[in-house]
Amino acid sequence: MEALSMLGSPKARHETFLPNGMNGVKATGRVPIGVIGSGDFAKSLTIRLVRCGYHVVIGSRNPKFASEFFPHVVDVTHHEDALTKASVVFVAVHREHYASLRGLRPLLAGKILIDVSNNTRINQFPESNAEYLASLFPDSQVVKGFNVVSAWTLQGGPKDASRQVYICSNHIQARRQVIELARQLDFIPVDLGALSSAREIENLPLRLFALWRGPVVVAVSLATFFFLYSFVRDVIHPFARNQQSDFYKIPIEIVNQTLPVVAMTLLSLVYLAGLLAAAHQLYYGTKYRRFPEWLETWLQCRKQLGLLSFFFAAVHVAYSLCLPMRRSERYLFLNMAYQQVHANIENSWNEEEVWRIEMYISFGIMSLGLLSLLAVTSIPSVSSALNWREFSFIQSTLGYVALLISTFHVLIYGWKRAFEEEYYRFYTPPNFVLALVLPCIVILGKSVLLCPCVSRKLRSIKRGWERSQFEEDATGTAQQFSPQRVTVM
Repeated sequence: MEALSMLGSPKARHETFLPNGMNGVKATGRVPIGVIGSGDFAKSLTIRLVRCGYHVVIGSRNPKFASEFFPHVVDVTHHEDALTKASVVFVAVHREHYASLRGLRPLLAGKILIDVSNNTRINQFPESNAEYLASLFPDSQVVKGFNVVSAWTLQGGPKDASRQVYICSNHIQARRQVIELARQLDFIPVDLGALSSAREIENLPLRLFALWRGPVVVAVSLATFFFLYSFVRDVIHPFARNQQSDFYKIPIEIVNQTLPVVAMTLLSLVYLAGLLAAAHQLYYGTKYRRFPEWLETWLQCRKQLGLLSFFFAAVHVAYSLCLPMRRSERYLFLNMAYQQVHANIENSWNEEEVWRIEMYISFGIMSLGLLSLLAVTSIPSVSSALNWREFSFIQSTLGYVALLISTFHVLIYGWKRAFEEEYYRFYTPPNFVLALVLPCIVILGKSVLLCPCVSRKLRSIKRGWERSQFEEDATGTAQQFSPQRVTVM
């Protein structure tokens, strides 16, 4: 049975169409691929294989019923017939149905079995599904792979981050053959070695935002703290002191005061981790000493912290633009205008205040623009188009510039109010003062690292220089190793 052509209308009598109006691919003489199972994943996998020029044989318990859901160029037959035609077989059934295939053990001997199954929870069984399948069919070559790919990705084609396919097996030749098959299907295969890695591969699709949990907890904790801090200062304090009811400020003003502080703090945490890593290397005089576990986790979550910072900054801008729309703000403007007329003030222009607001808004727009650039370049499809130097310049150099401009934005907002007693309610500093603490520490630390003496030493360490080796060379007491005892790692 010939496969299909995707290059226009059928020109031969044997050419036809895939379901949903999708054309196929002409046969290329490749070995037939078998698929045991007729579920959604098997259907999407079959369509992908046919598009890439493979002849597919489906093994089903009810081939007459299952044939209605597959392209006409696909052989849908019984399990026994399908296994006699294919040497590479996808096992697209759930683990609980593996035992029902034991009667096919003689037909599966010597064949490559690709296990694509997943579990419903992490570490659901004592051994991985692939290892369990290998124990049932010891004469077959079991390969774990394609389980991290969804049926939609298979049918629509791999996109960006969905292109990677993790593969492992105890049989090297079978693993290489499946790796080549993944490349033919336009995926990026990742070889994880022996079948013992299958347990980790099967856990990958079950992890939900694993790297986001810590940053989200930090962001929510900061937002909760600063919200309550603003609520006590700007709502509870006026009510306790003057019986003034400002509870209407909770939905907009209190939230809007919280957002920029959280955004600034999260952005500072992104670059504080790098400063601590540099200090660690300078202290020990080597780059080969492992960071503490908490610092390694922190370094791995910098992207998530940065994106959350951009989120809070963007929401802060939206809230700020809505401030003049509130009815309470209109009442305040009317009251101010009435008081000005009542006091017979013809012109209330304040040059200093005008300049402050102009610069405050300008720096805010520039910082949001730079944060947007950082967020966009963190997208895999964008970052893959940049080389390492370009990516480092944007994420590191421009990131520090964004932090510096954001700091100026907060400083101009505070202006002289940081030194006025009335803003220290309940003897607590204003929000903008707290927002400046961590950014100033980061900027000061970065300034120290930019000093020529420090930056030169750090650059040497990153290039492989070690203090211990330098001290040994200086004292001439370096330990001598015989060539037989040296191990190259």
